[in-house]
Amino acid sequence: MDEEAKMQTFHLLDLPWEDVLIPHILCHLPLHHLVRLQRVSKQFHSLIQVYLSNCRTFHLSTLGLCIPRESFCSMLKDNKVLQNLSLQSCSEWVTDKELLPVVGQNQHLQKVDLSGCTCLTRHSLVAVSLSCMHLQHLGLAHCEWVDSLSLRSLADHCRELQSIDLTACRQLKDDAICYLARKCLKLKSLSLAVNANITDESVEEVAKNCRGLEQLDLTGCLRVRNQSIRYIVFFFKGLFATLVQTLTTCLSTLLIFSLCLQDSFRVLPKATILEGEPLSQCDRIKPRVTT
Repeated sequence: MDEEAKMQTFHLLDLPWEDVLIPHILCHLPLHHLVRLQRVSKQFHSLIQVYLSNCRTFHLSTLGLCIPRESFCSMLKDNKVLQNLSLQSCSEWVTDKELLPVVGQNQHLQKVDLSGCTCLTRHSLVAVSLSCMHLQHLGLAHCEWVDSLSLRSLADHCRELQSIDLTACRQLKDDAICYLARKCLKLKSLSLAVNANITDESVEEVAKNCRGLEQLDLTGCLRVRNQSIRYIVFFFKGLFATLVQTLTTCLSTLLIFSLCLQDSFRVLPKATILEGEPLSQCDRIKPRVTT
């Protein structure tokens, strides 16, 4: 009886890897648990490698500096299907040497976050622009190695870009931002914060070309004057005028819209820039100032 029971004993790794373990179990575990799990045995190490070679999202935010460079390279060496790559917490050790092979073999990346990765160089951004033609979201906050030439390469090759964070990229000047605005017309979110080189020229060029813009961060842009801010407000006021004109045909909808206007325009899911003269009524619409 005991021998029969032993013969019927099953282990976790006896389950089909690609049909059961990977899609129904491993996909629910955080990355730092998977890293620990692969240390259990050679079989678990092989299982995790199969999982990592097929994962489409790779975040190191939960691991930080705990993962060595060698482990990082080993974990992604076989992956060619990544769509989302975040190295935000690896700023003290990720260099071009580790990143370039990963970017080169993952041409379907749609979202890349390199914020704070100060050890990289402009070659990484050029590699991203050449390899990731379908890139939509890019984080480069506090990457002071980003320069005009590498940003121009990005603008030339990544026309589907929807959001980019250039906070504290202090090498960038108006010429680079204007070039980006003229090439990447689908931009919805742009941060130029903490850059004293940015002037009214960049702001006005963004307003003219990026008609789907929803967010624009100019915090710390000391050379941006009130004139360019009013320039943007003029375009956005046209949006509000159009909405008011349309919503007057439906009393109930207009009531909801009016109530939401009192809450700093939170009803608006997007801020598409429209052309045309604003209605005079919109001159009296004032957003609520909160403290």
